[in-house]
Amino acid sequence: MTKQINASPINAPTIADIEALADEALRTIPPELLRFVGNVVIHVEDFPDEETEREMELDSPFDLLGLYRGVDLAHKSVTATPSDLDMIYLYRRPLLDYWCETGEDLAHLVRHVLIHEIGHHFGFSDDDMDAIEASVPD
Repeated sequence: MTKQINASPINAPTIADIEALADEALRTIPPELLRFVGNVVIHVEDFPDEETEREMELDSPFDLLGLYRGVDLAHKSVTATPSDLDMIYLYRRPLLDYWCETGEDLAHLVRHVLIHEIGHHFGFSDDDMDAIEASVPD
């Protein structure tokens, strides 16, 4: 059951609303894949921080909808002690801006961005994921 978002120009979806949509999207991922995502923390923020903006060479903080930070599964060592958590960031304001510009369903948009970032956790590049998406019929 999709969470109803009571949004209006005055009352935009909150960080908690985006978190709820992300939680709902996670429930749609097949269990055989989800078990590899269990230790990834999903965090929603309004915008990327300044360091991320510089690192990603963004023209605007609205240019980034989501980001995976961590060591992808292809490069993890079973003997190494992890130095930090794997994190997926979803950026609320850029997501809302994109949602308003395109009219795309917000739940679908959040799911798409989340799955894209999970793809990075599995070690897929943007080109890999574009090819996978192109091969799936609408």
